Amino acid sequence: MQGYKTLENQTFHYNPWKMLLWLLMAQIMVAFIGRSLGPLGVLIGEDFELSKAQVGLLPSALFIGQALASIPAGFVVDRVGSRLLLLCVAFCTGLSFMAITLHSFYWLLLLLIGIGGIGYGAMHPTTNRGIVYWFDQKRRGTAMGIKQMGITLGSALSGLILLPLAVAYGWRPVLFIAGILLVALGTLSYFKYRDHEQAGEGEKQSLKKFYASLWSMTKNKPLLYVSLSALCLNGSQMTLNTYIVFFAHEKLNISLYLAGILFVVSEVCGSLGRVGWGVISDRFFEGKRIIILLVIAVLTILSSTTVALVPETTGFVTMIPIVAVFGFAISGFNGIWRNVASELVPREKSGLASGFSIMLGSMGVITIPPLFGLMVDVSGGYTAGWFTISGLMIVVLTLLITITLHLRRTNNVV
Repeated sequence: MQGYKTLENQTFHYNPWKMLLWLLMAQIMVAFIGRSLGPLGVLIGEDFELSKAQVGLLPSALFIGQALASIPAGFVVDRVGSRLLLLCVAFCTGLSFMAITLHSFYWLLLLLIGIGGIGYGAMHPTTNRGIVYWFDQKRRGTAMGIKQMGITLGSALSGLILLPLAVAYGWRPVLFIAGILLVALGTLSYFKYRDHEQAGEGEKQSLKKFYASLWSMTKNKPLLYVSLSALCLNGSQMTLNTYIVFFAHEKLNISLYLAGILFVVSEVCGSLGRVGWGVISDRFFEGKRIIILLVIAVLTILSSTTVALVPETTGFVTMIPIVAVFGFAISGFNGIWRNVASELVPREKSGLASGFSIMLGSMGVITIPPLFGLMVDVSGGYTAGWFTISGLMIVVLTLLITITLHLRRTNNVV
């Protein structure tokens, strides 16, 4: 009761939804930069003369950085809170992507994207922890979905804004200016956002306790399995982001501009999915999350299989609803996943659990897009790659059913 009163007293001064707004804006701008590798991949690939597999390594580099940063960031945010980290990740991602535009070496391109990925990856446990403390469980799914919407919204904006500007003026100056905007917003967020007063209670764990807590995460079977599910889901999502423009432009002979619009459609629908799935979970399933991930996996199987089978004469208008459902499913799962990962552990370990799950989930983005690109390079087509995505979703269904049975045996519901 006392904790409830404390929360009520603080929200009189700092409205949780206002704090969510700052978390959302920071998430949008980090994604606006980091996820620009999808729509700008065609132009970057032409500039650096890259194969499809090499283009697939661009998001892999970003998520290698995310994987390296996620657990340390979870540890740091559990100690110092989200506010300072918002500033640090904005500078890390913004400055590294600005530096990308100043050279023509592929190895340096990958290195700088990886450094940017450190900031990109640290943003997730930073903002996730803010959600966990500012919102109770009955509102957390909706709040997390709104916050996670920032990723796909930022990605969609990069396709809608950066790609046309890059075609007109070149990707280098356009991306450089976008990096400046990210640094500016990160600075503003630092001065406007506030951590919840309960977020600092009992958080100063030692490094020894940190490693003990980390080891306990590996023994948490539901957390491990949901993270492995996220590995497949994340990799499939980034494959859609990276190659939908190539697929539409090269196989379906759709113009580069309209192919970019299909990318935007997938990301806008992904944004709607991140909010929509959270609302559905909160209002219709009493906060249960696993069943939502099961539905998402089934929809992804249907969508990916459909894309694999479409004839080369398929037009832009026909592709819109297909890509919309695909994006709503595979780009909309993240908020549900992050909530599951946070809710499978005590609240004070939510940052570490989020970092642990993101680290494993990032492995899919590191490996699956370049493998998809290699399939395209070897076969000369995209069909095998899209069927592979469907196969990965069958693995996800198996893992999620295993989690559900385990939680029922232990009388837990997530």
